[in-house]
Amino acid sequence: MTPAKRVFDIVAALFLGAVLALPFAVLLVYLLVRQGRPIFYVSERMRAPDRPFQLWKLRTMRVVEADAGVSGGDKADRITPMGRMLRKYRADEIPQLWNVLKGDMSFVGPRPPLRSYVERFPDIYARVLQSRPGVTGLATLHYHRHEERLLKACTTPEETDATYSRRCVPRKARLDEIYSKRRNLCMDVMLMIQTVRGVSRSHGKRSGD
Repeated sequence: MTPAKRVFDIVAALFLGAVLALPFAVLLVYLLVRQGRPIFYVSERMRAPDRPFQLWKLRTMRVVEADAGVSGGDKADRITPMGRMLRKYRADEIPQLWNVLKGDMSFVGPRPPLRSYVERFPDIYARVLQSRPGVTGLATLHYHRHEERLLKACTTPEETDATYSRRCVPRKARLDEIYSKRRNLCMDVMLMIQTVRGVSRSHGKRSGD
């Protein structure tokens, strides 16, 4: 990560944190009343092939004792009504501003993978994780919806894992490698603007329903 990118991340995270502080506090109180504890979901992700960190999100699912792997159709019945709303507008990822400030993540980069996939595909993630994981990125913008459709059709954890491993990991990695080769601050700003526009379009579609 270049010094300019790191400075940009810190300034942007502090600015967004200040702007979102009050509405986020209200949201936390609302979630506490509606869904109860825990409010946050904390999960191990990999910043580099040998460097784990704790990723923070707002909880969007009912709590179960054993939970592992990516989310597919096999977990759909666990998503709460409020959780669906949070995911739709990516509001569940607001706590990742803390991850950005800590330096675990950048605003733009590959989505941080689970340890199990890094260990299973070491060559792929050795290349992908040359870039700091991001809140959004090229693969997120151009493959996320297709990935959701693929995983939504899965009915068991085994099917979800197989589909993600065979059809998602290699395709996302190709996009992440393209980003790694072309990345610069202007590209990061462009991808962030596209992310905001995507969220705005989701809001517009809902308003028109």
